[in-house]
Amino acid sequence: MMKRLGLFAVTGLLAVSMTSAAVAQQKQQIKMSTIAPGSSMYLVMTTFANLVNQNRKDIEITVDATGTATKHMVDVARESIDMSMTSPAVYAWMRDGTRIYKKLKNVKELAKNLNMVFWFPLGGFHYITYADSGIKTLADLKGKKAFIGPPSGGQLVTGLGFIKAAVGLTPKDFKSVNLNFASAFQAFQDRQLDVYTIGCLDPCAQLQQLTATSKIRFLGLPNESDLSATPALKKFFTIPGRAKGKISKGVYGANQVNDADIWVNDAVLGVTARSTLSADTVYNMTKAFWDNLGAIRESVPYMRQVSIDFASAKQNMPFHPGAEKYYREAGVWKR
Repeated sequence: MMKRLGLFAVTGLLAVSMTSAAVAQQKQQIKMSTIAPGSSMYLVMTTFANLVNQNRKDIEITVDATGTATKHMVDVARESIDMSMTSPAVYAWMRDGTRIYKKLKNVKELAKNLNMVFWFPLGGFHYITYADSGIKTLADLKGKKAFIGPPSGGQLVTGLGFIKAAVGLTPKDFKSVNLNFASAFQAFQDRQLDVYTIGCLDPCAQLQQLTATSKIRFLGLPNESDLSATPALKKFFTIPGRAKGKISKGVYGANQVNDADIWVNDAVLGVTARSTLSADTVYNMTKAFWDNLGAIRESVPYMRQVSIDFASAKQNMPFHPGAEKYYREAGVWKR
């Protein structure tokens, strides 16, 4: 009798195990790449993944936060991953085969395999220095060591462009270090860098961590009108995906020593998917995200700036048919 019970128990365990495996196999596995844990890109995209995973039993998104978006977009186009971060500016480089994509074979054809799911604001570029560094303006970067963005990334190109347009400085005037976000943040904390740059939606957890123990200053321009004060700045903001941004006085508490708001550059970012990804899958993910985002806005403050109107604005990348279907059903787009 005991042997028979033991056999039944084993058989039961095997059945449970096989059922669990079957459930796991039924889930569609989606691979998504983003960058920089702690950044707006990482936070928005992992929030998207979490809401989909929590509300869709048939989809599981795994997020990898290494590498650069410029490389991730090529991976999506080649179908080695399913989704990644993008931006109108970087997509234009890929679509036109310019800048970092100039020597990439068949890049214009690859760009046709990228479709938009939703856009979101990056948040202002935070050019950060320690309050006791002696650096008070962007012009004081001259002769200093600064992290503006990772090599080959869109942030580096945009940040250097803004600094040149605002104060006329280039990497010939200061040392722009080539590090990834994690290494650069650690180097800044160790006082090996004079300036650290990250674009993020306020309040940014990484900067809250920094201001918990250190007094910092944000570098930028003192007035909104200054962002259009010169032909160079006007030209800077004509490039697709660039926007004007503000870092408010006191948003990071007493250890933020700026005595007034600071004006900087902002950017439009987005989540792209391979065009061959099922329209039903993209529709279901998009719906799960927007239908459940409202419930977490109070507890996740950076997501308050992510709106469906901004997300569905038509930029220079075609929307995925699955996302299109959702935005039409939601009434954002006219049918």
